[in-house]
Amino acid sequence: MLATIRRMSILLPALAVLALPAAAQSPAEAAVGLVLDTFHEAASRADFETYFSLFAADAVFLGTDATERWDRGEFMAFTKPYFEQGHGWTYVPLERHITIGSDGVTAWFDERLQNDNLGECRGSGVLVWEDGAWKVAQYNLTIPVPNALAGEVVKRIREQADSIGS
Repeated sequence: MLATIRRMSILLPALAVLALPAAAQSPAEAAVGLVLDTFHEAASRADFETYFSLFAADAVFLGTDATERWDRGEFMAFTKPYFEQGHGWTYVPLERHITIGSDGVTAWFDERLQNDNLGECRGSGVLVWEDGAWKVAQYNLTIPVPNALAGEVVKRIREQADSIGS
């Protein structure tokens, strides 16, 4: 019962975003949006197979820490122990923008996301048409820092780097 309630609390906000009127969304944009929604849902469920089936063969995932740059294989190795324990991560889309390249086989996106631990985040990246489907070629997860706080955040990052000798 609790698992069902948790899934509903995850899916209802995402469905609300999907129900918003799309401004003349093309079929390709809708398909890319569906891939991204499935991507987030699979991560939330810790569904390793579905999640990584959505990555291009040469995909790269960039995490919120400056050291987090993984190719597909590295990210699979990092993720597998968490997913095997049923620990995924939930990012609920709040807003999304998709652009399909003139070649028809490349798409760029940026999205505002909500996460319980990190608050509002931004995901951006590229999808490519690969083997008859849209695949995530690059995903970049960031934590937007308000300009008014940027100086303090940079100062703290530098202090941390200095304290560990980097």
